[in-house]
Amino acid sequence: MNTVEWQISDSPVGYAEATEAMERRVEEIRAGTAPELIWLLEHPPLYTAGTSARASDLLAPDRLPVFPTGRGGQYTYHGPGQRIAYVMLDLRRRDRDVRRFVCDLETWLIAALAGFGVAGRQEDGRIGVWVDRGRGRGVAKIAAIGVRIRHWITYHGVSLNIEPDLAHYGGIVPCGIEDAGVTSLVDLGVTPSMAEVDAALQHCFTVVFGELAAVPATDFARFAAG
Repeated sequence: MNTVEWQISDSPVGYAEATEAMERRVEEIRAGTAPELIWLLEHPPLYTAGTSARASDLLAPDRLPVFPTGRGGQYTYHGPGQRIAYVMLDLRRRDRDVRRFVCDLETWLIAALAGFGVAGRQEDGRIGVWVDRGRGRGVAKIAAIGVRIRHWITYHGVSLNIEPDLAHYGGIVPCGIEDAGVTSLVDLGVTPSMAEVDAALQHCFTVVFGELAAVPATDFARFAAG
């Protein structure tokens, strides 16, 4: 199966439900009974704790539900207004290079942001995508990456801030980083719809990863035609 499938969930998906679904799909990809998958969704407001999470970085433990997770990284926030892309790819049919895979995820997000006139970038020694907020506000993180790999099949993935409630980040030290803030497209004055972001992600995925994608013919077709 050489086509990457795309799925879009129109309503928030619970974290435990999403994790269970990803794990099933990973096993199906490994067995060759299902294609690779990019799953676009939102979660209800919650915190997740990656494998490197420090208890001291959970500043408000009673603020939102907290889910331990097997992905890499530390604490992060998920919630409405944030586009999550869970990426289930088979690295056995690509380079078995985890570092390159993470770099490709960053490049994918940077390319998608460029379509909205936002200059995202990588930062040395830091995972994710960063932007200059302007007006002397310094650099801030606009997209987080946390992946897990089982039998060379990837899962978990990326989260891009479109219009989340940034105040919820005050309950954690996001990704363990204390000397930089968190931002969103709306915070930067950019107001795309979720469908437009999805279309940009689909288009740029094909460019960066060189894969054809089986996608819904609605918003993606309109983006390609434009």
